[in-house]
Amino acid sequence: MTPDDNAPPNTDPMQHALALAAQALYISNPNPRVGCVIMSADGRTLLGSGFTQQAGGPHAEVMALRDAAARGNDVRGATAYVTLEPCSHHGRTGPCCDALVAAGIAKVVGAIEDPNPRVAGQGFQRLRAAGVQVEVGDGGAQSRELNIGFFSRMVRKQPWVRLKVGMSLDGATALRNGQSQWITSEPARADGHHWRARACAILTGIGTVLGDDPLLNVRHVDTPRQPRVIIVDSHLRTPPTAKLFDIPREVLIYTTVTNANATAINQRHAALEARGARIISMPDASGRIDLHAMLQDLGQREINELHVEAGGTLNGALLQAGVVDECLLYIAPTLLGDAQSAFSGMQLHQLPDAPRLAVKDTAAIGNDWRLRAVVGDRDRF
Repeated sequence: MTPDDNAPPNTDPMQHALALAAQALYISNPNPRVGCVIMSADGRTLLGSGFTQQAGGPHAEVMALRDAAARGNDVRGATAYVTLEPCSHHGRTGPCCDALVAAGIAKVVGAIEDPNPRVAGQGFQRLRAAGVQVEVGDGGAQSRELNIGFFSRMVRKQPWVRLKVGMSLDGATALRNGQSQWITSEPARADGHHWRARACAILTGIGTVLGDDPLLNVRHVDTPRQPRVIIVDSHLRTPPTAKLFDIPREVLIYTTVTNANATAINQRHAALEARGARIISMPDASGRIDLHAMLQDLGQREINELHVEAGGTLNGALLQAGVVDECLLYIAPTLLGDAQSAFSGMQLHQLPDAPRLAVKDTAAIGNDWRLRAVVGDRDRF
């Protein structure tokens, strides 16, 4: 994939680079979303631009260098604006800082240091050692927000957990009889697929799998990849016939079942593995799934953003366990009264224990409202 177009006249190069980074939103996982713009030494001419491709493909700096070459532009003595510190290690690709040096780039303006311990300032250091002028410019907060999951995995060793709920104005997700389609409008549901698409994985509970038999895939969004599916299933009740297995991607099932001695469990275990599921036993001391250990395990599996779409029981349990970082709430202007709560699994005994949310933004989506809020000060890690 290549940049859609050049920057408009008088566009700040770093803002242009950030706009390019956003084009990697659905494709670069588990790598960060990075954009690069190469400007002439006098800052007047755009020589090349690019953004990070799919894992194993070229990073933003290499794409920008290739773009410049395709345009017939000489980048010697030019300035590269990059939304994240150029990498300095050999991973799926070679070090980007070496590519910039080899191309003759004279100056690099980076928005923010890479939190990856394998980089963490070493890219800037290697550039300076090679005689390249390095500045850390504006755009750091925007780059970090765009890559909040990557920063979370690098710093906290676990994904950024975003809990999405479609609910009524009085906090219900379904009637008592289970009817829930549809509380929110079609535009709100379509908007939710953009958040699915940017995630590395979608998490749900066994109640949702048994009650709704969802596909849990990305629709309404043009994306080359489908997020992995994570199921919280204490007693390993996931049916091998579930529709979610019809979409080619990895499925992880976290359970408390530690052995498969019982015939029925053994048969289901084998049937689920035959459908491609990976079953992970992770009980805590009380016999429930250890949610904290699960997140650490998902971090090791290179999950950056974990998108949760579950029922009220699991929603509440995740919030009460303190593992939710952000809430994405779609609120419909309707009242359901005595219905199923969006957070029924959260049992509080005193008000100070209630999670406090810091609203990041709100938007009208169709006839509904989308409210995005961070739990406490989670984004300050």
